[in-house]
Amino acid sequence: MAAEIRPDPLNVSSLASALPDMISPDAKPELLNKVEGGSEEVHAAILIPDQDGIISISSDRSVRLWLLRDSGQYWPSVCHYMGAAATAIHYRHQSMQLFIGLDNGTVSEFIVSEDFNRMDHARDYHAHQSRVTGIHVTSEGWVCSVARDRYFQFHNSKNGQRLGGYSCSAWCTALSYDEGAKYAFIGDYSGQVTVLQLSENGVKLINVLKGHSGSIQSLSWDQSQGWLYSGSYDSSVFIWDIGGRKGTVFELNGHRNKVNTVHYVPSVKKLMSTGEDSTLVVWDLKKNRGESVEWADSDICQLCNKPFYWNFQAMYQQKQIGLRQHHCRKCGKAVCDSCSTKKCPLPGKGHEFPVRVCEDCYIKVTEDEKKSMARFYDMKHCVRYMSYDEGRKMMLTVGPDHIIKVWSLKGIV
Repeated sequence: MAAEIRPDPLNVSSLASALPDMISPDAKPELLNKVEGGSEEVHAAILIPDQDGIISISSDRSVRLWLLRDSGQYWPSVCHYMGAAATAIHYRHQSMQLFIGLDNGTVSEFIVSEDFNRMDHARDYHAHQSRVTGIHVTSEGWVCSVARDRYFQFHNSKNGQRLGGYSCSAWCTALSYDEGAKYAFIGDYSGQVTVLQLSENGVKLINVLKGHSGSIQSLSWDQSQGWLYSGSYDSSVFIWDIGGRKGTVFELNGHRNKVNTVHYVPSVKKLMSTGEDSTLVVWDLKKNRGESVEWADSDICQLCNKPFYWNFQAMYQQKQIGLRQHHCRKCGKAVCDSCSTKKCPLPGKGHEFPVRVCEDCYIKVTEDEKKSMARFYDMKHCVRYMSYDEGRKMMLTVGPDHIIKVWSLKGIV
């Protein structure tokens, strides 16, 4: 009789008690609730930490505080109308401060009552001349904001004084902040990320990161590793190794349409991204990934030596019609179509979908190299904005249909 390994009953019981917090390959986002956010487009909404509540902002100029009632539905406890459309939001739960950015460039500060039934106006910051697109309040009490007027501004929340500003090259579309080094990261419409160092004396330009070919819509900072994550309209997510200071960039391609939001979950070292393709992608960042290869510059195919269509001299010498140039996503070589007919996924290089590889690399790619390093979930609607409560493993999504959806991600992250 063959030997059989039997599970220890004690281990089974301890495992069963831990199941709710474990990652399950079969788990899916569970829709907990739907909220009609307003009569017009909902620009953003956030989950109130450790509370059954939501704060939403809308094009109809409303700021709404929603509380979960005994009926199991969210109902607004506060509905406050601003002087212009509300376009950006930041909430500090420790101090109950709520900051709202408006379409006219103003940033308004409110104090929310402990029972979430009132919000009192504290101060206005006349920071910009156009739509505010991002707000972040630092531990020092600096109110940082970016807008479509291409400016980054920051003010002192204690007295409202302006401390400094910086003019970027295009509309500012995203903002994140490193509390340790006091770095502000500004994503813009041209696809660049501007890195600024802040102090009470003003702003110092550190670097400009270039790589995206589309507008950057979201930034997320990982304090522990010194990594910056950016999501763009070019359907890609970039990982910038800021802390390593080596210029390393990892590229993640798992979306088929514009990426609108990225959010890093430090407790499990996973990155979540959502976008116009109605897909939630959860990237496992504990696995080793390779840096994106640089594409070679060549006038001939680096495998068969046939000329590309702009190499007239070689075309004449070889009596050969010029060929179109392609690049292998694994080695970066410049190759023709005949030498790169195969496709395969390369998750280690950030390509979850099959991409073009040259004949030499295709033979060498192993099955382990093709195994996915991400998980994909259908969210049933286009996601324009996302908020995540790590303590309760709950996610909120906002779509173009004015609907706010609340999800449980237990078993997923």
